[in-house]
Amino acid sequence: MAPISEESKDLLQAQVMLWNQVFSYMKSVALAVALDLRIADAIHHHGTFTSIQPPPAQSAAAPLSSESDEHEPVYKLTTASRLLIGGAGEISSASLLPTLSLELSSFRDSVFSMGLTAWFRHDEQPGPCPFTLMHGVSSWEMIQSDDAVNASFNNSMAADSHFLMQIVLKDFREIFHGIHSLVDVAGGVGGAAISIAAAFPCMKCSVLDLPHVVANAPDPSTTSVQFVAGDMFESIPAANAVFLKWILHDWSDDKCIKILKNCKQAIPPREAGGKIIIIDIVVGSNSSDSKLLETQVMCDLDMMKIDGAERDEQEWKKLFLGAGFKDYSIKPVLGLRSIIELYP
Repeated sequence: MAPISEESKDLLQAQVMLWNQVFSYMKSVALAVALDLRIADAIHHHGTFTSIQPPPAQSAAAPLSSESDEHEPVYKLTTASRLLIGGAGEISSASLLPTLSLELSSFRDSVFSMGLTAWFRHDEQPGPCPFTLMHGVSSWEMIQSDDAVNASFNNSMAADSHFLMQIVLKDFREIFHGIHSLVDVAGGVGGAAISIAAAFPCMKCSVLDLPHVVANAPDPSTTSVQFVAGDMFESIPAANAVFLKWILHDWSDDKCIKILKNCKQAIPPREAGGKIIIIDIVVGSNSSDSKLLETQVMCDLDMMKIDGAERDEQEWKKLFLGAGFKDYSIKPVLGLRSIIELYP
């Protein structure tokens, strides 16, 4: 794969900076939730180490290997998190809990903060995700039932596709070479597929999405892309390749495996050119870039509210093996996101 152009590199770095700014409030939200849940107190009361499972925030508690089970992280308080100890009657002169709690009060009013706190305290685990717990419906049900929200979501995804695909098709178009037909799964109103079809006129491109999304697709006379109303959890139209841009991070592991199994059924064997092209975040794909890694982790926290996740390579590999795939490659070339090629 050829090196990325300087222009594209600058654009992707700018995107990382903007996403980091967008999600920076989540650090404050996470700290507010940790204070409300008394996580520092819980670790303190369990002794030096504890195997309880709070969110592993690097700034508060550091995961260590457990001697009894190396696969189960344990936690101890850092210097910073010791300043958060302050249960009833235990606030010491070294505690910053009252001060920080006051300063973070405005973040407690956010839906995300209230949803996370309620979710952690919910009696049934796994229960509804934080978004559903707060709103009574899933984010997808809200999008489907509210025309304004639906339009805003579709416009957002189309804008992201326009931004990203111009870079992909300029610098990494070889990932589409040899593909005669492609289906963009959950491709919305066709932002990515229309760009691919324009770059490869001989490729038959289609978009699979839910009926209420396809209802807002472009006029068929204006594009060669075919729009198919359907459900990726049921079946996916046959094609040489399946394209999944920013889709799998929306879903739990079990649902991702279901989607990937349906993708596998839709494509021919690798020898006949079958493959899945995934564009998504691989957490830690460039661990030397601390700003990028921080942004990826904050994106993961954002996806938690809808029962999704950003995944590292080992977590992706687990999904691929669970869906019956044999091989994959990861190219961390799109800033926050990577290009993953997956083969049956």
